Amino acid sequence: MNSSSTHPKSLALAGEPNADQLLAQDPLALLIGMVLDQQIMLEKAFRGPLVLQQRAGSLDPGYIANLDPAKLDSYFCQTPSLHRFPSAMAKRVQQLCKIITDQYNSKADQVWLGAKDAEELLQRIEALPGFGKQKAKIFIALLGKQFGIRPPRWQEVSSPFGQPNVYLSIADIVDLESLQKVRQYKKDLKAEQKKLSKG
Repeated sequence: MNSSSTHPKSLALAGEPNADQLLAQDPLALLIGMVLDQQIMLEKAFRGPLVLQQRAGSLDPGYIANLDPAKLDSYFCQTPSLHRFPSAMAKRVQQLCKIITDQYNSKADQVWLGAKDAEELLQRIEALPGFGKQKAKIFIALLGKQFGIRPPRWQEVSSPFGQPNVYLSIADIVDLESLQKVRQYKKDLKAEQKKLSKG
């Protein structure tokens, strides 16, 4: 893929400078944050990779892939736990690290840098544990909007999340104001879905 990887200096997802910097600089941290971003506050999800790094001593994919599962589980369950469902997420993160180690030569960014186009990128991300189609599209939009990773047709493939000037997902969060706009959109969407289900 011809897109150059431009790491942002930081992101604005964890609401904590060190955690956001890690997400911006470490591709595996970013993937782990995405996996954890389910049924918990997004700030907690994206602080998770830094907390895991502090507890485990490393975010090297090979190291985590080969950790004793009970040990990894203890890092996730330790108070405060990394997730509402810490044991399930520990398994998922370990599976993710095994795939990165075995299929991508322990380099998480090869998931996107090695894809020839956005369709292949979507397939690669969907094949990772914890990524359904919608989350995969959001991740492609995040890569395009904040990392400059823009394979051919990335906006179409990640639609509607890849569209410019929208506030639909984490791909659009760059500061507190945009975070509030995304939260409002999700709140409105939930209210609309509730109304439709009643109707």
